[in-house]
Amino acid sequence: MAGITDVPGIRVGHATDAEAATGCTVVLGPFRAACDVRGLATGTRELETLTATHLVPRADAILLTGGSAYGLDAAAGVMQWLEERGAGFDTGPARVPIVPAAVIFDLGVGRADRRPDAAMGRAACEAAGSGPVAEGRVGAGTGATVGKLRGLEGAMPGGVGTWAVEGPAGCTVGALVVVNAMGDVLDANGRIIAGARDVEGRFIGTERAIREGAISDRGVPALGVEPGQNTTLAVVATDAPLGRTALQALARMAALGVARRISPVHTTFDGDVTFAVSTATEAREPSPALLLTLGVLAAYAVERAIERAVTV
Repeated sequence: MAGITDVPGIRVGHATDAEAATGCTVVLGPFRAACDVRGLATGTRELETLTATHLVPRADAILLTGGSAYGLDAAAGVMQWLEERGAGFDTGPARVPIVPAAVIFDLGVGRADRRPDAAMGRAACEAAGSGPVAEGRVGAGTGATVGKLRGLEGAMPGGVGTWAVEGPAGCTVGALVVVNAMGDVLDANGRIIAGARDVEGRFIGTERAIREGAISDRGVPALGVEPGQNTTLAVVATDAPLGRTALQALARMAALGVARRISPVHTTFDGDVTFAVSTATEAREPSPALLLTLGVLAAYAVERAIERAVTV
């Protein structure tokens, strides 16, 4: 399967600035959406619109972007592009496109003075399609890195990955992940496949190193990792007819896929966010068994997408 765009109604576009080692990725809807925030160093925009009690019933797009908080400027370009096509929440005087966004920190990889902006957000929308999604160091994953216990010197490339699986009753569950974690990326057997390396290029084993004292008594990393410079962002999509309360549960279950493949995860140094969206026209209350099945599939799709982000 191609990945998240196998879900009907989902389009994905990247905009990449290879020289500055940054970029953004847009997931176009519209769709009902929710999110689960696990990291403690997030950079986000309009997440409140995804709560079950919010006035706005749908999001028009989700933006994942590099550039730290500066990169949130790219959402303005996404909004402009959507407005020109008549999308958005009808307020009477104007339609207002709803574009929740989340960032990764990549300012230390390329050029810190050049970040995703409105023009790049528009470019990502122009590039969006329902075909196979480019993976690796593209879009929001262009400047992504993983395994930063020794700082960038011992880190490895992160990136964008995607995967999809068939669900019950003919529905599809797909995931797209931007991996920029402080921790190591693991395979299905728990082996490190990308992560922090010592001066000879051997994997350190970040979790073990922390247990053995890599963090000093003053609470400061002894080896070089910096607060707020790491994040894993995931979007899980399905055409199953889920409402926002069910999507909130789906996002929470999907985040388990992040925990299985990144170690340590959801740390004080990471801004991890998982979005869940449904492209179905109407919402129905799912049975507990159906929601459990979709959650298991979503977590699995996230796991596979994480692995592809660092291996493709």
